[in-house]
Amino acid sequence: MSPKSTGRAVGMPKGATALYRAYRLATRAVGPLAQRSAARKLRAGGVSHDRIAERAGRATLPRPEGRLAWFHAASVGESLAVLSLMERLRDRRPGLNLLITSGTATSAALLARRLPEGACHQFAPLDTPGAVRRFLDHWHPDAGIFVESELWPNMLVNARARGIGLALVNARLSEKSVAGWERRPDTARFVLGCFDLFITQNAQAAENLRRIGATPDRITQGVNLKSTSAPPPVDAAALALLRDRIGPQRPVWTAASTHPGEEEIVLDAHARLLVDHPGTLLILVPRHPDRADAVAALVAASGLRIARRSHEQPPGPDTQVYLADTLGEMGLWFSLAPIVFLGGSLLPIGGHNPFEPASFGAALLSGPHVVNFSETFEALAAKSGVITTPDAGSIAAQVSAWLADPAARETAARAARDFATRGQDALDEIAARLADRLLPEHGERDG
Repeated sequence: MSPKSTGRAVGMPKGATALYRAYRLATRAVGPLAQRSAARKLRAGGVSHDRIAERAGRATLPRPEGRLAWFHAASVGESLAVLSLMERLRDRRPGLNLLITSGTATSAALLARRLPEGACHQFAPLDTPGAVRRFLDHWHPDAGIFVESELWPNMLVNARARGIGLALVNARLSEKSVAGWERRPDTARFVLGCFDLFITQNAQAAENLRRIGATPDRITQGVNLKSTSAPPPVDAAALALLRDRIGPQRPVWTAASTHPGEEEIVLDAHARLLVDHPGTLLILVPRHPDRADAVAALVAASGLRIARRSHEQPPGPDTQVYLADTLGEMGLWFSLAPIVFLGGSLLPIGGHNPFEPASFGAALLSGPHVVNFSETFEALAAKSGVITTPDAGSIAAQVSAWLADPAARETAARAARDFATRGQDALDEIAARLADRLLPEHGERDG
């Protein structure tokens, strides 16, 4: 382990602003309440009592010997986005131990299936002084790599005070967040000054960081890491069984990562589609499987015949909607359907990662609300790799058109797939920057 990362931070860090001091006091005061709230959410997700304690900074695994890189991500999308980067970083620093923290039960369940060999997951400590101190005392990482917009002041300030190298990767900040930080320029500079390196998703994110006080020579533009992540795994046996059940000639489309208020629109679209294509099967994949009963009730109310994956009900010849209400099988649903509608986009939710379905060779549809991936969708649309469908009528019309014209569907799918396969060189460059800046081969990192 790095000698710089072993000692405790003592006292208030130099340059701490009045606002940060107030934040530190407030988080100390609300710590017990925050822990109870976090515990309630994790219990609802089936997390054990011992693992819930990780949110208080109490580790449930030993710290491995040797250097340790700590990745911190908010939830599912951010966690999965950095898996390939974790492996590339270890390729450059053989023997490097990998730890990833996140805050949700769903992310923990998915990471348990997809973590690189030898990597481990813990729930992230709450951003309270006590939880952060306990976490850092146990793990004393050599590098901390935060993902997207994870700017937790106590984590960052205390890690920096211990000499831990820090980077923000896949960085992006919403305009609302930027405006908030601009009202607090001294505190923004203080918190952002903890980072040794910023690697942004795009030029706008780089400009936003400069606007709120990040040191310009620490900012570099990269790519959206979700474009470089490995496709989700596919259970070959399950895929073969479902293909046999569905049949080779039956039309199939998937509506993936849908949210409340979107399933009604998708089911309306499917009902319209069945008028001209009566045998078509819809695979409906709610973003959060714990909503499955509510979604099943919507299907029943629509008059469509349903089978549920979680109930081990295979889709039969009369099934019109197959409810894919399980975790960790997204690759299966993308493999089965040559047409994918990507949810989180019919309502102002922000959209979801289009790279995964594109990498499976699906022709893509999306609603118009994709602010979280605006640059990606713009570039994808410019390559004819996605079509915007804002309502049930347009979804039904486009799925129908592709079912009637397989050549047009394949052209759209090829455009999406070509777009999704870019970025591997960029991933190597990002791993190299992190290794050189935070984990030099010989000696300690600079400053």
